[in-house]
Amino acid sequence: MAESNSTGLPSFNSTQELVEFFDTHDMGEFWTEMPEAYFDVDIKGKQYLISVDESLMSKLLEIAKAQEVSIESLVDSWLKEKVLEVS
Repeated sequence: MAESNSTGLPSFNSTQELVEFFDTHDMGEFWTEMPEAYFDVDIKGKQYLISVDESLMSKLLEIAKAQEVSIESLVDSWLKEKVLEVS
């Protein structure tokens, strides 16, 4: 499993080991040892939820899986294509 390092937080050989460790330990105990995380956030972007018929959603999910893309990416690209056609 995990080996201890000098900081007290063990090092892990896999993500599964890390998950199992924090299933039984409080992450707050190691908060000061956690590395800083830096990432960009687009707070200007908006997302909208729409209703989709169940049978249509099933077909969309199949297509997205076959194309190895997320359902969101698939529908977004199709909607953009359709809007360009109509514009």
